[in-house]
Amino acid sequence: MNAMSPWKRLGEIQEQILHGDGAFLVAVDEHGHPNAMTIGWLQVGTVWSRPVCLVLVRPSRYTHSCIEASGSFTVNVPRGTMAEELAFCGSRSGREVDKFAALDLGTVPGTKVKAPLLADCAVAYECRVVARAELKPGGLLDEGIRAKYYPRGDFHTLFFGDIVAAWELSA
Repeated sequence: MNAMSPWKRLGEIQEQILHGDGAFLVAVDEHGHPNAMTIGWLQVGTVWSRPVCLVLVRPSRYTHSCIEASGSFTVNVPRGTMAEELAFCGSRSGREVDKFAALDLGTVPGTKVKAPLLADCAVAYECRVVARAELKPGGLLDEGIRAKYYPRGDFHTLFFGDIVAAWELSA
């Protein structure tokens, strides 16, 4: 595991998430149990003169309550393909299944946050939540986006995670 700049592989990471199978968002619940969720949307940039990772999570998702409980999360970008694992984590709820046990996912403890890193991933960001914003119907100005992604009105919460550590994990 090697420390790296949050920007070192940003273009490659964004491209893989946008055109690949996604990435893993990991957070721990109030008991310290980890949960992994598949994400296909991710924004890494500078906010408040800090490197920030912005993730969108619907309040109905178990991961939402985990982030609320812990105040932190990790974003883990797969090495090559982990299509089956991503599909599983994107279609099962952590309320009903321990995804780490079911998939035999290896972890590395986070150094700055409670959530672990996924050992089989290439890059991981440790993030401490510094802000959150609830997307509201009046705040979404593009009707096409609303119709496509929110037909049931289940708007996301945006979690702004201060990137407190970034890692390039060894193969």
